[in-house]
Amino acid sequence: MDYLTALFCQIDDFCQEFEPRFNSSLIERQKTRKRKSCISTAEIMTVWIYFHHLRMRDFKTYYLWQIKTMLRGEFPNMPTYSRFVELAQRALPAMLVFLKTDVGVVDSTALAVCHNRRIHSHKVFKDIAKRGKTSTGWFYGFKLHAVFNRLGELVTFHLSAGNTDDRQALKQMAKQLSGTLVGDKGYISKDLA
Repeated sequence: MDYLTALFCQIDDFCQEFEPRFNSSLIERQKTRKRKSCISTAEIMTVWIYFHHLRMRDFKTYYLWQIKTMLRGEFPNMPTYSRFVELAQRALPAMLVFLKTDVGVVDSTALAVCHNRRIHSHKVFKDIAKRGKTSTGWFYGFKLHAVFNRLGELVTFHLSAGNTDDRQALKQMAKQLSGTLVGDKGYISKDLA
């Protein structure tokens, strides 16, 4: 039996025991979905864990090339990439219990203090605000770095100038944290691995 099959069997056995217990603890909604999903929670978890096992860097390429093409026989009913990302959130509670880790999510957001055209005339935060760049473009102000736990509660945060590297702020916040942190590409570093 290969690694992928063994992994799926282990996860599927776990999900068959976990899901009824978890679903019984939820508050029932008035409207329930009648149609069953094309993929199970166990398949979603297997795809995510196998991605980390292969140590690939880009999940979208892994999904489109490895899962949808190379492993089509093992995963015959996989949805499109965008639909899979939507469905993946429903597997998060099971994934956290299965992995038994204290997982935190780290991210940063820009706090612009003025429009880019008014940088030179801005006086309130003149000495402490800096120009920074995010995936959406340039801004003038600060960066808010925050860590949330698996329940969505704020664990810690750090406010820095707009030009601060996300990894530097994380190093300061990580001194107070334990467990595993998940972040976007801005946090990739050999020092933080």
